[in-house]
Amino acid sequence: MMQQYFRIKAEHPDTLVFYRMGDFYEVFFDDARKANALLDVTLTTRGQSGGQPVVMAGVPVHSLESYLGKLIKLGEAVAIAEQVGEVGANKGPVERKVVRVVTPGTVTDSELLADKQDSILLAVSAQGKTLGLAWLSMTQGQLGLAQCNERELGSWLARMSPAEVLVDRDKHPQAVIAARLPITNRPSWQFDTGLGARKLCEQLGVASLQGFNAQDLPAAQAAAAALLSYAEHTQGRALAHVKSLQVHRSTDLLDLPPATQRNLELTQTLRGETSPTLLSLLDTCRTCMGSRALRHWLLHPPRERAIARERQDAIAELMSTGFEPLREALRQVSDVERIAARIALRQVRPRELAGLRATLQILPELAQTVPAGAALLDQLAEGLRASPHLAELLARAIAEEPAALLREGGVIAPGFDEQLDELRAIQTNCDDFLLQLEIRERARTGIANLRVQYNKVHGFYIEVTNSGIDKVPSDYQRRQTLKNAERFITPELKAFEDKALSAQERGLAREKMLYELVIDQLTEELPALGRLARSLASLDVLAALSERAETLAWCRPEFVGHPCIDIQGGRHPVVEARLRETGAGEFMSNDCRLDARTKLLVITGPNMGGKSTFMRQVALIALLAAVGAYVPATACRLGPIDAIHTRIGAADDLANAQSTFMLEMTEAAAILHGATEQSLVLMDEIGRGTSTFDGLALAGAIATHLHDKCRAFTLFATHYFELTEFPSKHPQAVNMHVSAVESGEDIVFLHEIQPGPASRSYGVQVARLAGMPSPVVRQARAALEALEARASEGEAQIDLFAPPPEPAPSAAAQEPSALMDALRDIDPDALSPREAHAALYQLKLLAAGRH
Repeated sequence: MMQQYFRIKAEHPDTLVFYRMGDFYEVFFDDARKANALLDVTLTTRGQSGGQPVVMAGVPVHSLESYLGKLIKLGEAVAIAEQVGEVGANKGPVERKVVRVVTPGTVTDSELLADKQDSILLAVSAQGKTLGLAWLSMTQGQLGLAQCNERELGSWLARMSPAEVLVDRDKHPQAVIAARLPITNRPSWQFDTGLGARKLCEQLGVASLQGFNAQDLPAAQAAAAALLSYAEHTQGRALAHVKSLQVHRSTDLLDLPPATQRNLELTQTLRGETSPTLLSLLDTCRTCMGSRALRHWLLHPPRERAIARERQDAIAELMSTGFEPLREALRQVSDVERIAARIALRQVRPRELAGLRATLQILPELAQTVPAGAALLDQLAEGLRASPHLAELLARAIAEEPAALLREGGVIAPGFDEQLDELRAIQTNCDDFLLQLEIRERARTGIANLRVQYNKVHGFYIEVTNSGIDKVPSDYQRRQTLKNAERFITPELKAFEDKALSAQERGLAREKMLYELVIDQLTEELPALGRLARSLASLDVLAALSERAETLAWCRPEFVGHPCIDIQGGRHPVVEARLRETGAGEFMSNDCRLDARTKLLVITGPNMGGKSTFMRQVALIALLAAVGAYVPATACRLGPIDAIHTRIGAADDLANAQSTFMLEMTEAAAILHGATEQSLVLMDEIGRGTSTFDGLALAGAIATHLHDKCRAFTLFATHYFELTEFPSKHPQAVNMHVSAVESGEDIVFLHEIQPGPASRSYGVQVARLAGMPSPVVRQARAALEALEARASEGEAQIDLFAPPPEPAPSAAAQEPSALMDALRDIDPDALSPREAHAALYQLKLLAAGRH
């Protein structure tokens, strides 16, 4: 047995091997020690190997999924070695074989996957300065290719969030390391362009890749070679459901760098939470397929406006005819996408097939809820026309309420197979036969307490107590002797025993064979199931976006050919929704106008005034429009946009040796290198991480480059008031500010964007609102007044840490007075509330000189 284990382990040296032994999966030696550390399973020893005790640990078979889930989350891979031979079939150990390898990027078990997020396996190949990408969603059956440079790789990684990345063990791209993704090293020879082209053609069933426009992507083909080899290795079979290929060019999608996705909080908040985000606001989908498709649409917005217009037409049609019937029908739909993948990998469970059957049966009713009139809706409705043979097959073959697992029996429906029905009848009639036999034997022998029984150890038997032994007939054969009774078997009972016990075993084997035949027939329909899944998911997304547009009062954006971002009454969708939920008031909408004459807005104003919110809402509106959704505004006109770049917030990346300021400059440099005339750039408080003069100089230079060289649409928020002079020397720049009103020591934020520069930042007032200790606020206010008074005189910098000057005492305060006498006479601890109130009025009168 251990020799067999060592052979299997040699084939999977870097993988935990779960070795099936009866009702447990065992791990040995270093695997056992690793499992002990990761899963907290108990270590034991048994026997010896090479003179050393065999260290081992085990997990129950019925608990496998929970342990796999923990290991997958930790980025581990597990090889499942099952018993494939018959126990006792021949001398020696039961034959075992690795039936699959579960890794973070290739997992297909529904218990181990997030319902609303895909698990992506990505391979990266480097050829000179070109990086090839090949990725696979095992549960969707979607294969993709792309090529990019090192600077663009971070955007692709952020877009896909791969669960596992395959890399050449000799070439690790820096962006993959920086992203801290689970990495699996593969040999260099697997990243071969020729091998990749051949494997892609075999997988897709074509003679050439020209039909997919993928023939000129050598680096991506090399990545595909490693990807497909690894995927087939982990699944132990060909990927029958992977028959489509998507090729993405860098010019196809709106560029969303990692900083943009993070700062706009598209799928995660800055704290790493899944809500409140743009995705959590939009996702009212009725199916998990729809939720996954919505995430994909949001992170892969096309530059081509034709796709967005098609989606907008569909949303408009759903809003005018009513989307609720469609959304209600979608509630009854199973996860066809993942069921199809599990059929292809022959891992599908009986209840999943029952769910697929229910979905197929309601398709005609669901199709009637899809309105006609929009090209995209007509196309998706056509995709709902699944083969009626599928529903009929599943209705005949699968029981109404099948068992959870095939090995439990009761999966194949009665009437589907005559031989199976006969075997089940034997099991069903067993109790009746034993009862009749007992009645007949009591009558024949005259033994009143004779009993016919069964147990798993001894099978069927006739039990007679010692008092009736003398009446036992000669055809009774002794099977077992007990203290007070004897157990016998007769030729008739023996024959029935052989038939009954084998019927159960043969029935389970027959069910397994029939189930495999059903899967064979379903496999032939995988392309149709794939089209059905994509149609259902897209309809769900469109219906959800329609509901959001109507509920949140969003408008349809208009696309134009000339450069412009013209937003009237724009709102931040997530902030507005939170204000409504908490009852904190209405959101202040604002306009934004950028065009060929106005390319850059210098935005000033107080902290907490709404500068960052305004900037983000402009970017989110542009993104939603590119996706094809309606937008939170009263009107919106957008020209071509190729990217959204952001530099917002203060953070560091110490793990990669980047301070706050270094990270700020790195992100700013990436923007200056990548922004074009069609890009939207958000720059919030650039230059804060260094000295005032350094920061001001850098901010001015960056603004100049964006205005003069990149000529990108730019929202440039700053507290450097010196930059409000920028528009006077740059004709395509305009000053804007967020308004606030000061009342004494208090400040009221109006959150309204108005023309012109702000007069001040109100930082001291914000500190006071934040609960800063009063001495700190007074000292800061005094220092601020001194700095403002002396700034124009060119004096040396004053001591910012000096205590504020004490106010000079008045002449009246230097002499004893009735006010001071009255104040000294008050005992605060002895006053009642009414007395304290009266004393306060008396003191005010004394202070006013009315004593």
